[in-house]
Amino acid sequence: MSQFPPLKNDLLLRTLRGETVERPPCWIMRQAGRYLPEYKEVKGDRDFFTMCRTPEIACELTIQPVRRYKGLIDAAIIFSDILVIPQALGMTVEMIEGQGPHFPHPLRTTEDVQRVLEYDADVTVSLAWAFEAIALTRQKLQGEVPLFGFCGGPWTLLVYMCEGGGSRLFRFAKQLINEKPELAKLLLQKITDVAVDFLARQVQAGAQVLQVFESWGGELSAMDFDEFSLPFLQQIAQRVPLRLKELGITDDIPIIVFAKGSWYALDRLCAIEGFAGVSIDWSWDPHAAVAVNQGRVALQGNIDPGVIYGSDEVIEKKVKFMVDAFGGGKRNYIVNFGHGTHPFMDTEKIRFFLEMCHKYGSA
Repeated sequence: MSQFPPLKNDLLLRTLRGETVERPPCWIMRQAGRYLPEYKEVKGDRDFFTMCRTPEIACELTIQPVRRYKGLIDAAIIFSDILVIPQALGMTVEMIEGQGPHFPHPLRTTEDVQRVLEYDADVTVSLAWAFEAIALTRQKLQGEVPLFGFCGGPWTLLVYMCEGGGSRLFRFAKQLINEKPELAKLLLQKITDVAVDFLARQVQAGAQVLQVFESWGGELSAMDFDEFSLPFLQQIAQRVPLRLKELGITDDIPIIVFAKGSWYALDRLCAIEGFAGVSIDWSWDPHAAVAVNQGRVALQGNIDPGVIYGSDEVIEKKVKFMVDAFGGGKRNYIVNFGHGTHPFMDTEKIRFFLEMCHKYGSA
């Protein structure tokens, strides 16, 4: 990685190594995107995936929040989407303005699934643009903060691939795991295999830390989570370092897992060897999460993003509670939202939130 500028701010990486730090690192999920006026200027009438696939644009969008909140954000996350893995598996994914992702041909039959299982996915070809964007961004960051690569969790990607987009009932994904569980596991394994290579290749391109977004984890029962999510997350944690070694990379790259809504799985997620951090959503009482974790990994989160709609007094009160509840933030803690930003958020309210995180994290 010597071709990149030296890292000036390693606060996040030191935290993920379990070191005691001067304050908790801060970044926010979906920090690069729709709430920023500069994002809207760049987007114009461009299609979402066109922006992802254009390295210069993805780079600019990644750096925008780091530039706007200079000194307040301790990591950048590459502008991309979790649904690039289904694209690498030969599926068509569209992003419909105001509605979200849409799969014109979702997986509804055994034959549909078999086509994906038989597809020869090569991320170095199909997702080459993603690696170009990471390398360019790493250069242009000039070492200001570390750069995240990421992917979707296998169960979450299966949901989108079966449902054809977002869902309230999760009918087709639930039908697959209950009607044809072994076929579901074959599909989850295929997704996992691609995810492992994709994550490792992102590191090869320049990513310094990784996150796995199991965004629909909370739609599984505890029993089903243990069968259809946890084993595949475990594989990612264990196999990515091995794949990195195969690629000649010996650096210790930390991985964070975010299984939204999966409150029953926190203890098991914290116990997975290979994950340096576990991100939690706002449904968790931080005191309880700390008690479950017992210092095994860094916890990340977990304020409700909706706090940004509140007054400065409300934001400050809730930030102070959060940082105090996570033990003051000097060890095993990363400030973040419990999920992502909303497109309607006030950029100056987010600035105030970050300033309060610094204030109480440094106390």
